[in-house]
Amino acid sequence: MIFSSLIFLFRFLPLTLLAYYIAPRKLRNLVLFAASLVFYAWGEPAYVALILFSTVVDYTTGRLAGYYRENGKRKYARAAVFASAVINLSLLGAFKYADFFLQTLHSMTGLHMPTFHLPLPIGISFYTFQTMSYTIDVYRGDAKAQKNLITFGAYVSLFPQLVAGPIVRYQSIAKQLVSRRETVDLFFSGMVRFCAGMGKKVLIANQIGAVWNEIAAMGAGELTTASAWIGCAAFTLQIYFDFSGYSDMAIGLGKMFGFTFPENFRYPYESKSITEFWRRWHISLGTWFREYVYIPLGGNRKGMARQMLNLAAVWFLTGLWHGAHWNFALWGIYYGSLLVLEKFFLLRILEKLPGWCRSLYTMLLTMAGWCLFSCQDMKNAALYMRAFLFHADAGLFCRQDAWLLFSNAGLFCIAVIGATSFVKRMACKVFSNGSQKRRAAGDFAGILYAAAVFAASLAMLVNSSYNPFLYFRF
Repeated sequence: MIFSSLIFLFRFLPLTLLAYYIAPRKLRNLVLFAASLVFYAWGEPAYVALILFSTVVDYTTGRLAGYYRENGKRKYARAAVFASAVINLSLLGAFKYADFFLQTLHSMTGLHMPTFHLPLPIGISFYTFQTMSYTIDVYRGDAKAQKNLITFGAYVSLFPQLVAGPIVRYQSIAKQLVSRRETVDLFFSGMVRFCAGMGKKVLIANQIGAVWNEIAAMGAGELTTASAWIGCAAFTLQIYFDFSGYSDMAIGLGKMFGFTFPENFRYPYESKSITEFWRRWHISLGTWFREYVYIPLGGNRKGMARQMLNLAAVWFLTGLWHGAHWNFALWGIYYGSLLVLEKFFLLRILEKLPGWCRSLYTMLLTMAGWCLFSCQDMKNAALYMRAFLFHADAGLFCRQDAWLLFSNAGLFCIAVIGATSFVKRMACKVFSNGSQKRRAAGDFAGILYAAAVFAASLAMLVNSSYNPFLYFRF
C-alpha cells in the first residue's frame, strides 16, 4: 500500500484516523501499532513476522542495555548492543546483500554459488537502521529503554515513515510516544503538508518520470548526447520530487497523529557545493551515518589519513545502503571522493567564485552522479556516461530529442521552479510578514492550495497506472 493510492486515501487512512481519535489516549499507540502492521501486511504479508521479530529483538536488547548500563555493567550492555547489531545486520544482509556478494564471488573466482532470490522486504533498510539506533542510544545514555512493548512496537512500525523514511531516531520522538498532544492546528498543518507532498509525487514526479522511462527504454547505446542530458535531467527531478514528496507526506501524516518528524530535505538543488548538497539531501540518513558510523570510527579526531579512511568507509556504505549493485557502491565512492576533495582544498577555491558558478558546479556533478545511480547494469552505465560526456560516437542531437524537449518544456519549467525555495519565499513574503489578518489569509490560501492539489492528484491517479515510489526498493 502506498500513500498515493485510492485504497490508502479513502479506506485505510480514514478508518485509522477514526479508530485513533475515538480510542482512549492510553490505547492510541496500540491502534497505531495494529494499523501499521495492517499497512505493512498489505504489501508484504509474509514479512510481518520479520518486523515483529526485529521489534522483539531490539525491545529485549534495549531493555538489557539499559539495565546493565544503570548497574555499571558496561561490558554486558555492550554485549546487548553487539547482539542487536549482529541480528539486525544479518537479516539485512541475508535479504538485501546475500545474492549480490555471491554473484560477485562467482564473477571473481568462477565458483558456482547458488543464490537465494529472496524478495526484498519493503523498507527493511529504514526500519533496520531505526531499531539499531534505539539500542545504541540506550547504551550511550541518550535515551531511556522503553518498557512498554506496544509503545516500542508503534515506534518501529509507525506506518507514516515505515517503508521510506525519514529515519526517525528514538530519542527524537521518545517523549512524543508517551505524551504527545494532538491539536486542530497540527492536524490541519499535517493535511496541507500531506497534500503538498502528494502533489510533488503524482503531479510532478510521476509525469517527469515517464520522460525518464521513455529515454531509458531506448537503450544506453542508442542515446545521443542531448537525449542523455534530457533523461538525466528528468531522473534528477523525478527522484527529488518522488522522495521529498514521500517525506512530506510522511511528515504530514505524523502531524495528523500528533508527531513531529525531522525534516528530510531542504531544497538540495539550491546547494553551492557537494558538501552543502549532502546537508540538504536525505538529511536523516546522513545524520544516521555521522552519528553511528563516522564519529564512532574516530571522525576527524585522529589525523588526516584516518579521517579520509573514515569518509571512504561511510560513503561506500552509504552507496551500498541504497542497493545491492555495484553502481550504488561506485556512486557512494564518487560522492565520498568529491567530499574529500572539497574538504581539503576545493571548498577554498569555490568560496572565491561567484554564486552562479558554485551552483552550476554542484548541479553538474549531482546530475553526473544521478546518471551512475540510475543505471544498475555497469555496461549501460558506461554507455550512458559516454553519451552524457559528449562522446563523438553518441551523436549530438536528433529529431526525437527535439520532440521530447518541446513537448515537456512546461513540465520541466514547473519542476525546476518547484525544486527551489522560490514559491515558498514568495508565499512567506506575501502572507507571513504582516498583520494577523494577512496571516489568516495565508492559512486560508494554504487550505485552498492543498484542496486544489489533492483534487488534481486524484484526477491523475484515476487516469494513470504509473505510480511507483523509487525509494521503496532501497
